[in-house]
Amino acid sequence: MNGTGTANGTANGTANGTANGTANGTANGTAKGTASGTGTSTGTGTGTSTGTGTSTGTGASTGTGTGAETGTDPRVGAGAGPRTGNDERLRRWRLVLGGGEADGTGCSLAGTDSAMDGALTALYGRGTKSSTGRDRSAGLGASAPSVARWLGDIRTYFPSSVVQVMQRDAIERLGLSTLLLEPEMLEAVEADVHLVGTLLSLNKAMPETTKETARAVVRKVVEDLEKRLATRTRATLTGALDRSARISRPRHRDIDWDRTIRANLKNYLPEYRTVVPERLIGYGRAARSVKKDVVLCIDQSGSMAASVVYASVFGAVLASMRSIATRLVVFDTAVVDLTDQLDDPVDVLFGTQLGGGTDINRALAYCQSQITRPADTVVVLISDLYEGGIRDEMLKRVAAMKASGVQFVALLALSDEGAPAYDREHAAALAALGAPAFACTPDLFPEVMAAAIEKRPLPVPDTL
Repeated sequence: MNGTGTANGTANGTANGTANGTANGTANGTAKGTASGTGTSTGTGTGTSTGTGTSTGTGASTGTGTGAETGTDPRVGAGAGPRTGNDERLRRWRLVLGGGEADGTGCSLAGTDSAMDGALTALYGRGTKSSTGRDRSAGLGASAPSVARWLGDIRTYFPSSVVQVMQRDAIERLGLSTLLLEPEMLEAVEADVHLVGTLLSLNKAMPETTKETARAVVRKVVEDLEKRLATRTRATLTGALDRSARISRPRHRDIDWDRTIRANLKNYLPEYRTVVPERLIGYGRAARSVKKDVVLCIDQSGSMAASVVYASVFGAVLASMRSIATRLVVFDTAVVDLTDQLDDPVDVLFGTQLGGGTDINRALAYCQSQITRPADTVVVLISDLYEGGIRDEMLKRVAAMKASGVQFVALLALSDEGAPAYDREHAAALAALGAPAFACTPDLFPEVMAAAIEKRPLPVPDTL
């Protein structure tokens, strides 16, 4: 770098190596951000001076006379110092791509980042070479200890929501279902609805030594769901039950103004522009006696696992309400009535048998036979509608129930999993009968039930 002297002969390139044009020797783009410099300078009394200086830093770059020194530090990971926004983006892409010649990031990982990469590689590797030259291929080994260690790692490095996704992917991609039959494995996993579904599918193959641990895992998930869903469900349905009961001498706060105005339109006085309410219509208060019958008819085919879990929890919540008589029926090609187990949803879940065929017509025939008060009954069919039985008979039963006054609700799924796969032809046929079929989240379900109880249009989402 060249330094120029000032008019009074003072040399700006001083003996300590600070050269004019390099400012204070700060190098932008090095890991530490500070460059040291050495230099010599001479000045003459005539007012001219020359100074020379060089600045070197930890980055591979050379300073210019403007004082701007540019460079990049290729290190990303533990010990590399504060990261810029670009460094963080490269780090994330490196973890996603898994290293190797084709990742294009040029970043290496160390410390915690390297351990995270190892956990991801074990699950999502594709047989490519890592940056260390080793094969990046998926695999956790067949032993429970190695899987247990991996489960511990991912719980250390990732948040709970990510851990649940990775566990589900490991079960599906690497065939780890059988390892869940070992108690020590169940104690290591992060429990969620999807894990419960997997355990239920393994129920019949589960040894007795594992069943108690499995029940503890399932109970934890069920209790968490009940805490989340029960209060709101009870409050929503209690309000719906109150509104569904009409009385003719209501207190002021219980008047249903919409119905009252419609009933008294004949008493409209144009000169006063008002309606004289000769007859008041109000909401009743739900008595302790049973006001509504609810039948939950649940498809227990393998694809409906999450829906079975949520439906069982909701069934237990509904059964705890004195004003609702709840019946829970599960089916594949056979029909099983689990109503007597509704006081414990864990018993309900372990009474199901996920997998097998589907005979919706047979299940609806059984539910229809249990209806004694059609006008006060809500039937909720939870199924993807892939019918293995007699399609026309199924549709005739739905039509007959609706004609008798039953409120019929068809849910393609009761879960947070998004749009499900379903039989579109059967869904369209039900819609033509006035029973739209749609996917429902657990948060929406109380509103759906409230609408059915009040016999008003269901809150059908815009899209599945």
